[in-house]
Amino acid sequence: MSDPLPRVSVVIPVYNREAFVGDAIESVLAQTFTDFELLLIDDGSTDRSRDVARAYRDPRIRLLHNARNQGLPKTRNTGVDSARGVYLAFLDSDDVCLPTRLAKQVAFLDRHPDHAAVGTWVDWMDDAGRPLGRIKRRPIAADDVAALRLFRQGIENTASMARTAVLREYRHDERFEVSEDFEIWARIAAAHAVANLPEVLVRRRAHAQQTSKDRDEQTRRYRQAIYARQLQGLGIAFEEEDLRRHHLLRRMRKSRFTPDRAYVDWAEAWLLALQAANARVGHYPEPSLSQLLGGLWVKVCWNAVPALGLPAALRRLRASPLRRWALPGLRKDVFLNGSRPLSWAAGRRIAPPVSG
Repeated sequence: MSDPLPRVSVVIPVYNREAFVGDAIESVLAQTFTDFELLLIDDGSTDRSRDVARAYRDPRIRLLHNARNQGLPKTRNTGVDSARGVYLAFLDSDDVCLPTRLAKQVAFLDRHPDHAAVGTWVDWMDDAGRPLGRIKRRPIAADDVAALRLFRQGIENTASMARTAVLREYRHDERFEVSEDFEIWARIAAAHAVANLPEVLVRRRAHAQQTSKDRDEQTRRYRQAIYARQLQGLGIAFEEEDLRRHHLLRRMRKSRFTPDRAYVDWAEAWLLALQAANARVGHYPEPSLSQLLGGLWVKVCWNAVPALGLPAALRRLRASPLRRWALPGLRKDVFLNGSRPLSWAAGRRIAPPVSG
């Protein structure tokens, strides 16, 4: 008689993570929800990662091995193909789950059969596993996740749980060397409800090694390809420079970018064009998209203060039709990013948005 199928398959791709993969495995084995299998897929590691994995004798663990390094998209697809659970949870090999992660995500998907997937918030730890006190929040409601995909990923792959059948239908695009998680979740969120639990249930490890400038440039190119696909769906005409500027909208502070008058002019016209195009084709839920655009307009004007001066930046903010969505967008941005309310936002207390 064969063993009963597990409800959840936890998939951990592993490549040269001997120092960390044991922590990842132990965090899964310590879950309060126990009806799972753990699929460890070694992607041609050249260190002792496989030896670490083999040391665990729990019968719920299955260890697969790629003869040579295949990369994350193909390795994750191998996990999706091999999974036996109705639900599939991803975890990166250097991250850890908190004990109630699987239980809470399973409960959510059981209660919401209309949702394809659910993520959680994550926080950060250092190489030694010490919490760094930084939380990465993602939108709670499915409409906000769906709107955000036009600019960034709305669910953290390492904290995601999805219906296995959905992941088999969409699969990771193996042509994407980086940003493959943004790419797949943008496609899934375009057609299915995807939400996040508003609590930290996964801890991400911050590595000592920094991403190289070449890798940053590669990431930008792949993300711009994702933007281009969505802009084509909206019927928006664009040039390469528009894609570069669009990418900057979501990372002005991180890029230490100060918008000048030309960028502010472009941003207002661009955001209004996105809003108008969506009114025609309805690819992104409203009012979530307009609130997102309004919040971005606030950020553009605020970051332009050093170049334009505060009075001029305020005038641009108030004169734009986007001002209608500025405060709702700012509220959501503050809730998710923990930003301080801007001094010229009337000093109002920013309340968390209501989840749909």
